[in-house]
Amino acid sequence: MHLEMLICVILIIPSLVLCSPAKNGYIEARAPKKDIVTIPEFPQDLPAKPDAAVLPTCLLCVCLIGSVYCEEVFPQMTAIPALPRETTYLYARFNQINKIKNKDFADMGALKRIDLTGNIISEIEDGAFSKLTNLEELFLAENRLTKLPMLPSKLTTLNANFNLLKSKGVRSNAFKKLPELAFLYLGNNQLEIIPQLPESLQIVHLNNNNINTITDQTFCKGNTTQYIRSTMEEVRLDGNPLVLAQHPNSFICLRNLPTGHYH
Repeated sequence: MHLEMLICVILIIPSLVLCSPAKNGYIEARAPKKDIVTIPEFPQDLPAKPDAAVLPTCLLCVCLIGSVYCEEVFPQMTAIPALPRETTYLYARFNQINKIKNKDFADMGALKRIDLTGNIISEIEDGAFSKLTNLEELFLAENRLTKLPMLPSKLTTLNANFNLLKSKGVRSNAFKKLPELAFLYLGNNQLEIIPQLPESLQIVHLNNNNINTITDQTFCKGNTTQYIRSTMEEVRLDGNPLVLAQHPNSFICLRNLPTGHYH
């Protein structure tokens, strides 16, 4: 008989335990089903109908060593909860979080990945991520952002697809100051111009924006034909009011032409 190893997360209230079978050595964490998981009685000092903001993090979420999973939390999560200081990976997707404050990630220097995909975030205070010196991956897709905050220098991946970003909400050198940024996803926004791009970029998606012009300096160096942007593997500009045929020298330094369907 094979014994199935169970990884159990014992929550603050001992009577509530979430278990997930380990498959091939990996833990599959899932949000509890609303129709079968019930919250036990709460201490007397909590309101009768608890709000997500007042419950302990690991009662609302699944907390493993270094990782916190707060996906589709019920009752609705509208703000970043207090996190264990050792949190390295935060997954708070598909909630009702509407704003990120500077204090939300104060003293959270261990964070390497934050995934806030599928919330309703319309504002991020400018210093919310600036002190996260180890942050490498930031996922903000499918929110309501009109501008980006200051970004930490070690960032390698930024996904802000499907927001409301306009060029005036993105600093012209916001990405130029990120020497390790390799993956930049800004598709399905309202950008009018292409921001300055660091040499480290491997993939950049700018599809489905309002970009209508490009220069010889956007990707290449117009004053030389010897320059090759060797790290760039993929560029998407489809879905913009941009006629690539009008800019024949804008891509001569790339190993691959932009992908996608163009007029």
